[in-house]
Formats: sequence, structure tokens, C-alpha cells
Amino acid sequence: MQVLTALSTTVVTEDALEEVCRTVAAGLAGRPVDLAFVFFSPDHSDSADLIVSKIRERLRPAVLLGCSAESVIGGTQEVEGQPALCLWAGHLPGTTFTPFHLEYVEAGEGTRISGWPDQMPGLEHNPSFLVLAEPFTTAPAEAFLEDLATRYPGATAIGGMASGGQEPGANRLIFNDTVVDSGVIGVAMTGAVSIRTIVSQGCRPIGDRFMITQADQNVIHELSGKPALDCLREVFGLLSPAEQRQAERALHMGIVIDEHKDQFDRGDFLIRNLVGVDQKTGSLAVADYVRVGQTVQFQLRDGASASEDLRALLTGERTVAHAGDPIGALLFSCNGRGQRFFRIPHHDVTAVREQLGGIPVGGFFAMGEIGPVGGNNFLHGYTASIALFCKND
Repeated sequence: MQVLTALSTTVVTEDALEEVCRTVAAGLAGRPVDLAFVFFSPDHSDSADLIVSKIRERLRPAVLLGCSAESVIGGTQEVEGQPALCLWAGHLPGTTFTPFHLEYVEAGEGTRISGWPDQMPGLEHNPSFLVLAEPFTTAPAEAFLEDLATRYPGATAIGGMASGGQEPGANRLIFNDTVVDSGVIGVAMTGAVSIRTIVSQGCRPIGDRFMITQADQNVIHELSGKPALDCLREVFGLLSPAEQRQAERALHMGIVIDEHKDQFDRGDFLIRNLVGVDQKTGSLAVADYVRVGQTVQFQLRDGASASEDLRALLTGERTVAHAGDPIGALLFSCNGRGQRFFRIPHHDVTAVREQLGGIPVGGFFAMGEIGPVGGNNFLHGYTASIALFCKND
């Protein structure tokens, strides 16, 4: 088994394709490509058809997926806001890949998802799902995740939302021989390769935990019997001046996923934005539905916390005994991370490679990241979602 990545920062699409295809073909030395991903900056979006035809001609991948992206990750680099094209290719014998392109159809007051192939793997095969989605022209990604949870309870899904365009129709998704601008594309994997995931939400808890005692949809009225805003003010007052400044621009709510646990640690919270405050009622609005009885804790997001969280999760992955070491990775990093957040270039890809032995990495900066937390798949923000490709026994 083998994974290879190649990155080109050449402006001319045809030249960039020649560079990455030549590098990958030389590394494979004649072995077939079972799965390939291509991620490209908006500079190459108008040449998406050429990207498809060139990769299919040179490498003949069994499955080819990809998308346009604001910034591209490949090898040791995160190329932010500049021309870039990354090709990720895997020779993964013994693995079955079932690609899919899903569309959303309005059905009454709801949304119906269509396009699932007839020959999807059964539950007994325990498939993993790699997913890319268009953020503007699809129903919310949660609709796809809910449908997936119904069809494949407990299955892992990881991926990201295309970020190469800022309006409907501006993004490009690569699905085998075609270029599409809407829906969800992906692949179900079973067999000799499994996907292990790391989802770093990049926050640290502050203050005490509270129980939601009064709420309506996404609005929290009371925490532990007191107005929610009063609880926030108490927590804010205990922060240092530097932390208070951070909280003014990067304060979040952590919602416990599994209330049956005796104690809560890293990865037990689903991080959601605080999106509004009602000074009159003392209520807080959260970017998700909440319910009475949930345990929550305010969370602070900054570069130091996000870096520590990612490296701790990667260290944990490295030290836990697994059937096999990863042979490659896909990295879906939020477009709110990167150099402007960490103040250094190539932060996330450097951390992955340093902690996991320099494995080949490809990916992009996403407009929303998909990955499992606490056994369930969610759409995240400000997150690094990592898919590790590992050989099964």
C-alpha cells in the first residue's frame, strides 16, 4: 500500500497538472491508483474540466474526487491565498470504494436526498465515508449527516466544505469524470484500509460547568437556575485581562455530547459559536439547538489553545496501540485557521507530519469541517479534521 502527494504552485493549470502527475506517477512506479483527490485554488477553477481529463489520462484513478479551495494543503505546505494544486493518490489494494454524488430535492416542508448508489456496502462491512460538499447550493450539511446516521448508524464521516467560491455556483467539485457545482460528493470505503479520525476543535474550557435549566431551540434562558448571561458574566469576571480580550472576540459554548460519562475531558464537548445576547432577558443564543438538562461550559479559542489541542490529540493517536501506523492523511482545516490565526505558516500540516512520522498529507482550508466527536458526526467550524489511512490486519 502506498499514498503519495504532490503540490504545484505554478499559475498555469496545464503546467501544474503536468508537475503533480509526473511526481505521483514516478513514485507509484506503475502501481495503479485506487483513490485520488485533487484540491485546487480558484485560479484553476475555470480549468476544472482539464484537471479531470489530465489526471484521468495520466493516472487512470479508479475513483477521483476533489474541489476548489481558498487555500490548498500539500506535502509540507499550506499555500494560503495563492495559486496551488495538490494531487493526493493512493494505491490501496484490497479496498472497495463506492463513490456517490448526492443532490437535495425540496419535498414539502423538508428536503429529500437523492443519488445514493444501489450498490452501497452493507452495515456489516463497517464503511467509512470521505465527504466533500458545496456550501451554498445544498441543504445544510446536517441534513446529509442525519441521513447518513439513519442509513449507517455509527459510521465515521470526515471531510470538508469547498471554499473556492463565495456564492452559489462558484465552487467546483470533481466527481470521477465530471465537474459539478452542487451537492455532496464522497466515497464509502471498506476492506483492507480503515479511516481513523482526529477532530481538533481548538478550544479550552473556562469557568465552571452549568446545566441548561431553561431553553427554547437555540436560545438558552437559564443555566443552573440563573439567567444565562449572569453566568457568563461570572465566568468573564474571573478571567485575566488578556483572556477577557480574547473572550470578547472568540468565546464559544461547549455542549457535552454524552451525559452518561462520569467526567468530561477533551473531545467530550461539541463546540458551538455564541451568536447573540439579549440584555433584557439575560438569554444567550447558540449556533445549534440545545435542550434542558444538557451540561455546558464556556470555551475560549486562541492560537495557543488550538495548537496545544491539535498536538495533544496527535500525540494521543501516536501513543495508542493500533493495528497499523497511518500511511497517509487528508487534512481539512478551517479557513479561519492558518497563518493569520497561528501567526506562523504551515501550522496544522507541520503538526500532523511531526507527530505522525512525516506521512504524505493533502487537503485544503474548508468553509466548514465534517468529523466525528463523541461517536457522532458533526459539521464544525474553526476545526482541523484529519482522516488517517491505516492498513487493517
